[in-house]
Amino acid sequence: MANSSAPTIAHAPSSDETQVYSRIGWRIFPLVLLGYIFAYLDRINIGFAALQMKSDLGFTDAVYGLGAGIFFASYLAFEIPSNLLLQRVGARRTLARIMICWGVTSSCMMFVRTPGMFYALRVLLGIFEAGLTPGVVFYLTLWYPKQRLARVTALFLSGSIIAGLFGAPISGFILDTVSGIQGLRGWQWLFLIEGIPSVLLGLVCLRSLPDGPDQARWLSDGERRIVIAGASGGNRRGRGGVGGAFRDPNVYAIAFGWFTIICGTYVISFWLPLMLRHAGVGSASAIGLWSIIPYGLGAVGMLLLSRHSDRTLERRWHATGCALAGAVALGSLSFVWSSLPLTLLSLTIATISVFSAMPILFSVPMTLLPRSSAPGGIALINSVGQIGGFLSPFIIGWVKTTTGRFDIGLYIMAVLLVCGSAVIAFVVKTSPDVPSEPAGDRSSGIDGTSTF
Repeated sequence: MANSSAPTIAHAPSSDETQVYSRIGWRIFPLVLLGYIFAYLDRINIGFAALQMKSDLGFTDAVYGLGAGIFFASYLAFEIPSNLLLQRVGARRTLARIMICWGVTSSCMMFVRTPGMFYALRVLLGIFEAGLTPGVVFYLTLWYPKQRLARVTALFLSGSIIAGLFGAPISGFILDTVSGIQGLRGWQWLFLIEGIPSVLLGLVCLRSLPDGPDQARWLSDGERRIVIAGASGGNRRGRGGVGGAFRDPNVYAIAFGWFTIICGTYVISFWLPLMLRHAGVGSASAIGLWSIIPYGLGAVGMLLLSRHSDRTLERRWHATGCALAGAVALGSLSFVWSSLPLTLLSLTIATISVFSAMPILFSVPMTLLPRSSAPGGIALINSVGQIGGFLSPFIIGWVKTTTGRFDIGLYIMAVLLVCGSAVIAFVVKTSPDVPSEPAGDRSSGIDGTSTF
């Protein structure tokens, strides 16, 4: 069992530091956050498309579940190479390439006619999107000190909830209102309309996103020194080199916890529209509007819990508690289908819990891995985690097709989250094997007011 260092409270940063991190936040965050929002939307919008697409094309729940999950097979294969390539060519060109290619592929989903076409385009989408999440997470370590990482990572990963919060009602509206225009069904318009913004954003990133603090012309020399000195990637100890991450047992423990949490998040992301229909909600527009409740409260909870984790510098029990709460909420869904309010309550608790666990757990390798091994280690953790993105929709889809029920698949996901919480609590090492620096030395601490 790993020892956990006692939580400490950081001193408030100087006004210069507050200003420089605020400037960084407003300069780079809109781009990377929008990128993740569009990526997640283009990844999960098949959840809404399935409301029409399944019946139009004769797809079963098993076909849908496999198509939703097969995205992650190619994503896994290309994620680590993409993140290592980022070090060679820089964040600007890497992230722009990713956004443009996945946007085009997502729009091409409108041409799907057979399961084979469905699977092929989902594989391509996984290839092109691979590297975005670990790439941006590593990119953040070039800008922020560890006392800010859970918070800024939560802001980035909150794009997954924001995609659902705004994407759900928009997707429902598209399905119900534009179907039939120019001979296209609503789900075809959905893929076309929601893929275009990613291409446009990629072009903006190619022009405007700096590769790191040393390329940010909008920072003064003094501000640049503050950022580089405080960056969490600058002074970490541990096994160096890309291979170091692959030899670190803690990386694999974190990866397993991440895998179980990803299983939980994709239960929500891929199946929430169909679960709301199962609970009695009729039209796509109504499903989109009801989806605002779990996604909206999930976004608030995610930011508040990650902020508290940063304030106390405690990761283990925050992540463990979130995983356990998510397990209970998903497991309880099978008992409340007859009541829409109780179904929404369970979905809301599950959304808050599993999505909040993401940035808290992911901040651990961001602060522990040396800079030389961080890209490979972060990509490895995310790659193992994304296996859950394949298994979760596939298992639930196969079980639903075989039994006609969601329940057994939800129980499996709940058990996985319980296992993940145990590993996080008793195996994952959340602090370095060196003495922590005194609180007074943390010049980039949390003041409780600055967002970034």
